[in-house]
Amino acid sequence: MKIKETLLQRQEIEERVSSLGQQLTKDYTGKKPVVIGILNGAFIFLADLVRAVDLPVEVDFIRVASYGEATESSGSITLTKEPELDLAGKDILLVEDIVDSGTTMAWLHKYFTTQHKPNSVKTCTLIDKNERRAVDVQMDYVGFQIEEGFLVGYGLDCAQQYRTLPDICTLEE
Repeated sequence: MKIKETLLQRQEIEERVSSLGQQLTKDYTGKKPVVIGILNGAFIFLADLVRAVDLPVEVDFIRVASYGEATESSGSITLTKEPELDLAGKDILLVEDIVDSGTTMAWLHKYFTTQHKPNSVKTCTLIDKNERRAVDVQMDYVGFQIEEGFLVGYGLDCAQQYRTLPDICTLEE
């Protein structure tokens, strides 16, 4: 597959991440949130996001599998890496690269709420894409709304390729 079109350029992404960081700083003032990145896709976005938040934060990661090598979610969620921090009574911010079907984010929200007994669980995604939304899930913080297309770059991949592109692009089908 080849790059078809650049949808979001590096500077536009940087500006939006900075704006999200300012909003999170305001919303979490007086708190010490635990920012949990969902691997692998969210690591680039999370790194830039936490640097844009002017508060002390703790960072942890989890890994779930629902896509494998495919371009569509299997609909089955498997937790392959658990969080390592004690999350009881803490304010959790789940950070995802893209929310598409909504299945993974809905599963994660329920998992953290029921299994870890936090004070709060909020969600942040770089891309909110409703094209294939199967589960009604509302994101608390959204970088960009994009309606359609298979996206790569800035952490987003296709079979582990294109993740390191600085822009967000679509692929030729």
